Amino acid sequence: MGGARDDVVHGAHAVTLYTPRPPARVLGIDPGLTRCGLGVVQGVPGRPPGLVAVGVIRTVAGEDISARLLAIEEEIESWLTEYRPDTVAVERVFSQRNVRTVMGTAQAGAVAIVCAARRGLPVALHTPSEVKAAVTGNGRADKEQVTTMVMRLLRMPDRPRPADAADALALAICHLWRDTATQRRAAVARSGHRTPTAGLAAAGGVRSGGDT
Repeated sequence: MGGARDDVVHGAHAVTLYTPRPPARVLGIDPGLTRCGLGVVQGVPGRPPGLVAVGVIRTVAGEDISARLLAIEEEIESWLTEYRPDTVAVERVFSQRNVRTVMGTAQAGAVAIVCAARRGLPVALHTPSEVKAAVTGNGRADKEQVTTMVMRLLRMPDRPRPADAADALALAICHLWRDTATQRRAAVARSGHRTPTAGLAAAGGVRSGGDT
C-alpha cells in the first residue's frame, strides 16, 4: 500500500497532513561584536534547503560599544528589508569562561531580537548543541563537521568564511527543520493520529543527536 497517507475529515472536507506548503525563509544570526554571522535559507518539508544569502557583519574592536551595536543593528535591518525572512533564528548565549565575550555576544543577540520584534517577526533561540544535532546528527560535532554538512546540504561549492557565516547558515537550517517537524507533530496531535516520526526525519534529513 506504499504511498498511503493519513487524511483527517473535518465536516465534509478531507484535510491531508501532507498538503504542500509554501517555502519558509529563515534568517540565521550567529551573534558577536567583532563578527556577526548572517545566513538566509529557504525550504519546504521533504526537500533539501536552499541557500539565499550569507555574510558577516564586522566591527572594529577599538570602537565605542554603542557605535558597534548600531552598525550591527543597521546591517541586520538591511538584511530584513532585502531578504524578508519569515522567522529569525538566533544562537542562544551559553556560559563561557570569557565573560567579556559572553557580554558582547549577548548584546549583539539582543540587537538581532529587537530588530525582528520591531517588524513583528517570530524569533527562535537555539543552543549550539541543538544546531549541531540538527545539521550533523551529533550534538558534539566540531566546527569543521558543521561547515562540511552545511556545504553539502546547501550544495555550496566554496566554504563559507569565516566560521561565523557557516554557523549562521547552520542555525537557519536547524530552525527550518525543527520548526517544520514541530508544526507537523502539532497537526498530527490535533487530528488524534500518531506522529510519523521516522518519516519526518527521513524527509527532512534530521537525525537525533546528543546535547552538550
